Amino acid sequence: MMTVQTLYGAVTRDVWQRLKDIRLLICDVDGVLSDGMIYLGDEGEEYKSFCTRDGFGIKAVLNAGIEVAVITGRSSRIVSDRMSALGVRHIYQGQSDKLHSYGELLDRLVLTPQQVAYIGDDVVDLPVMQHCGLGVAVADAHPLVLQRAGYTTRTPGGHGAVRELCDLLLDARGLLDQAEGMSV
Repeated sequence: MMTVQTLYGAVTRDVWQRLKDIRLLICDVDGVLSDGMIYLGDEGEEYKSFCTRDGFGIKAVLNAGIEVAVITGRSSRIVSDRMSALGVRHIYQGQSDKLHSYGELLDRLVLTPQQVAYIGDDVVDLPVMQHCGLGVAVADAHPLVLQRAGYTTRTPGGHGAVRELCDLLLDARGLLDQAEGMSV
């Protein structure tokens, strides 16, 4: 098996070629952009933590012309606020059928499945992962997701896994060094 060496280790040539074709990165939220923990306050308020490295990566790929979207099963103002702050325009929350939202995104952005990468952590993410150009699992994903992913990050969800994928997308285009000087 032929590989390409990256900052994150070896990546197969097949994955490297797929990374070059990606025009849309879709992220799940809980367990991917956050660590999957949900903190609830006495008044019913909900808290999540987001990794700033993931935020930098998202801004970097957006600056490189790659669209970013989130599709999540839960609904939260926290997610809307964080994604809006990062410049993510495609935010689908409360989605029990993620494949439906995925289809809408393809139509809206006039993309083929091969131009899409999806990063997830649990079995609810599998339908989209299996219908896109590159299905990615975070390092601590459910075992079924790990088995079926085209690429598995070395980094766990909520701790820079999205940044890892963003770096790979930029590196495959020869743009990773340009992200160094970017201000966010």
